Amino acid sequence: MIKVLAGVRVLEHGTFITGPAAAMLLADLGADVVKVELPGTGDPFRAFNGGLYSPHYQTVNRNKRSVTLDTRQPADREKFDALVQDADVYLQNFRPGFAEQIGTGCERLRGINPQLIYCAISGFGVTGPAAQRPAYDSVAQAASGFLGLLVNPGNPRVTGPAIADLVTGFYAAYGILGALVEREKTGTARRIDLSMFEAMTHFNLDAFQHLFSADEVMGPYSRPSVSQSYVLECADGKWLALHMSSPEKFWQGLATAMERHDIFQDERFASRPARIAHQEDLIQVLRPIFRQHERREWCRRLEANDVPHSPMYTTAEVPDDPQARHLQLFVETGHPLGGTFRTVRSPVSFDGERPLQVSAPPVLGEHNEELAHGWQPRATPAKETSE
Repeated sequence: MIKVLAGVRVLEHGTFITGPAAAMLLADLGADVVKVELPGTGDPFRAFNGGLYSPHYQTVNRNKRSVTLDTRQPADREKFDALVQDADVYLQNFRPGFAEQIGTGCERLRGINPQLIYCAISGFGVTGPAAQRPAYDSVAQAASGFLGLLVNPGNPRVTGPAIADLVTGFYAAYGILGALVEREKTGTARRIDLSMFEAMTHFNLDAFQHLFSADEVMGPYSRPSVSQSYVLECADGKWLALHMSSPEKFWQGLATAMERHDIFQDERFASRPARIAHQEDLIQVLRPIFRQHERREWCRRLEANDVPHSPMYTTAEVPDDPQARHLQLFVETGHPLGGTFRTVRSPVSFDGERPLQVSAPPVLGEHNEELAHGWQPRATPAKETSE
């Protein structure tokens, strides 16, 4: 594994998803990430059925070390300060003002380490009328206009995974990487501020550009109609997805796969603008056709005719996909509580070398002794395996 951030030390004071996700992305690239947690309870995302190693916690905390410190206590603050002194980055996702209350504000930490890059993630920003409002994933999605593009008008309810949390984590890592490059070149250490609201609004850029450039307010079906995207059920009850886009050759390939060239002689479906305008009609035509064969047969036909498609997998099906196996997407290592920790590797390869090494998320305070007297090099992890 090529560790492009080897030697970079990150002190993470993160909880739930945004801060931990940002730090994990840096750890996946080789940074030495130390996660600071409260004694006894740790990151609230640890809690699950009475335990402290939930799937939620495991998702965004691999490749890290854990120390338990309460920075409101003098003895623990002294240990914390020793870590700050040798850190390159400090990262937190507290509500504005809380870091100062527990002694981890930017001004105090910069007094210890002037070269420290300080990253603060908030819900709605450090200042302004909404700065002190609590924010979670769906709140940020809604405030940015993004949630309205996902909710089915026929059955309005929140669906899907945590998008805003993870997107904000990506933007935080992106900002930190930029700051590290600048510090390397100029010696300037920056404070980075970003909020879930800002991150999700930027992530929703396409909708805003349509608003500003074409006075168009996009809805849940705007993008799928323009991109000509479909999900269709097959004879075996399994589903597949089509993304036909604009090239006419894909539609001719679909017609051949279905053995139904007549469909695209209908004036409603004969051109791209017509298909966009009549997508609902086309869906009604395609549905009974795709129910005639099992998904495997449709995939065979579509691939033979170069039609952009994929089985609409459940997560349980993805690890068995031949391409996933070829790419060694799923890796595993020893579990700190016994057994095997299995996860999805980082998608970024360098010089053709896949990042197959991973260390399991730490148990609470696992590295207290190792880091009791300041920053010490991380021990080499056990050999990992992959599929």
